Amino acid sequence: MLARYSISFITGVFVTFCLLWIMQVLIATGKKALVDEDGFTLGDFIRVKVDEVVRQDEDDPEPPPEVEEPPPEMPEVAADELDTSQNISMGGPNGRINFNLVGGRIGLGDGDFLPIVKVAPIYPRRAQTRGLEGQCLIEFTVTSTGTTKDAFAVECTSSLFQKASVNAALKFKYKPRVVDGVAMDVPGVQHIITFKLED
Repeated sequence: MLARYSISFITGVFVTFCLLWIMQVLIATGKKALVDEDGFTLGDFIRVKVDEVVRQDEDDPEPPPEVEEPPPEMPEVAADELDTSQNISMGGPNGRINFNLVGGRIGLGDGDFLPIVKVAPIYPRRAQTRGLEGQCLIEFTVTSTGTTKDAFAVECTSSLFQKASVNAALKFKYKPRVVDGVAMDVPGVQHIITFKLED
């Protein structure tokens, strides 16, 4: 064990002296390389200032010619002098527009109710995740103010579509039925709402 330590100590001292000698040789030869005048030297970069010539136009634009006389004013016409005796005749459109609903037939000339806004229902998430499509027949009352009330599902292909269909029907807006100048409620109006998934 003692022999092993002594061999390691002697080897360490020898390696240390060798390294110190190599460093001394490098330092001695490096000084000569630094002071050598025949070595490569970098050139100096000199930036030459370029004289810029700015051209200035000394000629000012000519002012526009002055107006000698203002244009003549238009004579004012009094409202009493205008000729308003011309008559324009416009004929009304011929024909009748009919709208067919499940709940009955309505015509514009009869003063019957008319759909104005129909809100699309929100597709039920459970039906959407299952890939279900279908339809619901909804019945409701159109009020005298054009809103809907008492909506319920008459028949649905799936119970998942009932609540969404009823909620959508309660947001519909109609032109109310008018009889003798008085708006009336219209019960029993039916509407089919179709649920179809987009590709």
